[in-house]
Amino acid sequence: MYEQIETEHAPLPIGPYSQAIRANGFIFVSGQIPMDPETGTMVTGRAGEQTRQVMKNIAAILESAGSGLQKLVKTTIFLTSLEDFSEVNRVYAECLGDVKPARATVEVSRLPRDARVEIEAIALA
Repeated sequence: MYEQIETEHAPLPIGPYSQAIRANGFIFVSGQIPMDPETGTMVTGRAGEQTRQVMKNIAAILESAGSGLQKLVKTTIFLTSLEDFSEVNRVYAECLGDVKPARATVEVSRLPRDARVEIEAIALA
């Protein structure tokens, strides 16, 4: 069995998917782009600023499911330019502190709403 996770403290999905799903002791967080849930607008600017908003969104979703960033086991980062890798990596590390989940980072040609960064995550419930 699985449970759909939804919180108003993160952007609502812009398509036919859930913010996250809880299944078999894990929480699978859909890819998050830098949307501000309070204003419904995209955080623009440098990749680091966008990464900080994405991590806030992931944290809000995990917290609403009774989990948190400290329980992350795997993330995937999608960047529209690997030129942003260092900046994204720095902000990502700041947000996680001592937590170091498994991770992949890939460059893609484009992301929804022309975001520079999108991150999906898997955490323990």
